[in-house]
Amino acid sequence: QVQLVESGGGLVQAGDSLRLSCAASGRTFTTYAMGWFRQAPGKEREFVAAINYNSDSTNYADSVKGRFAISRGNAKNTQYLQMNSLKPEDTAVYYCAADVSFARMRTNPTYWGQGTQVTVSS
Repeated sequence: QVQLVESGGGLVQAGDSLRLSCAASGRTFTTYAMGWFRQAPGKEREFVAAINYNSDSTNYADSVKGRFAISRGNAKNTQYLQMNSLKPEDTAVYYCAADVSFARMRTNPTYWGQGTQVTVSS
């Protein structure tokens, strides 16, 4: 069974930083794109960031460009989301995701984690 498990969420103040981590298990993800979505209370799930299988391409939502940075570990079955200059509007459950297609990773990825809560107070 493929599993993605997020960690690193928490309660912070506006302007603070957090780094989210995601560990994949059940198969090797060396050829999979990985990334993050988020869902705020009362809102639809939205794309945040994605990185391709060899880490030479990334994509970010306009709302997080310049503040968030996605990366993946050398083993390729882990990924990270460095979140800087956090704003209250970043408050959401953040979901790790993966897909064999970089394009589909940005729209409707196949594999999902359980989510980790990020709360940013003002």
